[in-house]
Amino acid sequence: MGDAVDLVLAQWRVERPDVDTSPMAVLGRVARLSRLVEREMKEFLAHFDLEPGEFEVLTTLRRAGAADGLTAGAFLNAALVTAGAITNRIDRMAAKGLVLRVPDRADRRVVRIRLTDQGRERVDSMLAAHMARCATLLEPLDPPTQEAVAGALRTLLERFE
Repeated sequence: MGDAVDLVLAQWRVERPDVDTSPMAVLGRVARLSRLVEREMKEFLAHFDLEPGEFEVLTTLRRAGAADGLTAGAFLNAALVTAGAITNRIDRMAAKGLVLRVPDRADRRVVRIRLTDQGRERVDSMLAAHMARCATLLEPLDPPTQEAVAGALRTLLERFE
């Protein structure tokens, strides 16, 4: 049977048997799976009138647990995206009434980003459904296999991060 990556690997074995394409067995699948999961998440989040980046803003702020929000710098470190991407996301989220920019009490030059009550309610109301959706996507893998895959991917991420 096989998947799309098996087909690509088979084609390369015919066309370039002299090149070891075995890394593609993992990396090709990771890349393809990333695109497919991203598409699934976009469809899921659309039901909540959110884009994936906006959901990331909500969840980053929510899991930080700080009632007064995060500074822009702390938010950038937690979200692992560029300042430009965050600025645009925060603008959209503020327009939706989900986040606020507030001056820091100790240093008015610093701006903090925090969830509004509506933003907190939105993320709290959808988090369980989001996790259930993620669990559904992983159903083909039993729990020990999920742990093994998570461990292997962690090892790869540690190398790059």
